[in-house]
Amino acid sequence: MKRLFVSLVTVGLFAGCGVPKSQLDAKAVEAENYRRQYGDESEKAKSLEAKVAQLSADLETAQKERTKSDEAAAASEARAQELKKKVTELSALNESLAQSKDKLEKARAELEKKSEEYESLAKSLKDEIKSGKIELSELKGRMVVQMKDKILFSSGSVKINPEGQAALAKVADALKGTSSKLIRVEGHTDDVPTDPKGSFPSNWELSTTRAIEVVKLLQDKGVPGERLSAVGYGEHHPIASNRTAQGKSLNRRIEIVLAPEEQAPGGKSGSASR
Repeated sequence: MKRLFVSLVTVGLFAGCGVPKSQLDAKAVEAENYRRQYGDESEKAKSLEAKVAQLSADLETAQKERTKSDEAAAASEARAQELKKKVTELSALNESLAQSKDKLEKARAELEKKSEEYESLAKSLKDEIKSGKIELSELKGRMVVQMKDKILFSSGSVKINPEGQAALAKVADALKGTSSKLIRVEGHTDDVPTDPKGSFPSNWELSTTRAIEVVKLLQDKGVPGERLSAVGYGEHHPIASNRTAQGKSLNRRIEIVLAPEEQAPGGKSGSASR
């Protein structure tokens, strides 16, 4: 309306100046055309500005989405690399476990492997082992013949009773065939103190004397003396708790240990290990 008013004023001015009416009408039409063109162009400009704004917003949104997509892709790649690393570590661990298992199986088989001497000794003493008078074990070439003291000795005594003598005679016969082993007889007691004023002031004397008596009998039965030795440990190497009668009974024992010959006192291997 403002521009129409300006156009009419302009026409009026021309009319006041004596310009022909036809010319004025033409100018008015021309002015109206310009006004319409201006209005059209203004609308187009506004439409274009709106489109530019929308395009800018769309572009910004697209850029944000692409950034998120790139970040997600990077995170996914990082996770993939981490998983790949864990798979590699797991494979290495499985291989290591397999090797360890193989070593353990070989070690177990080696530990459980019994020597010919053990088999021979077990065969010779099978009746005594079956009856529970004797227990036989072997670990890494070291054999142990374990006998409960009640089979060998009466309570508080160091004299071997008839049942013990018969059992030791069988042991002696079996030991004669183990020429490559040293034979050490070990005496053990429970933790009950002896009478300090008696024949054995402590368990040291009792355990040692009993071990010596067994050594003497084995030698009398034909086991070479140079392969024999005796030692007493008193109550200091229990194999069970001394809090129960059963435990005390297990701890009162004689162990005949068969060790490799190179462990002999003064031997090269024995000297090097001390």
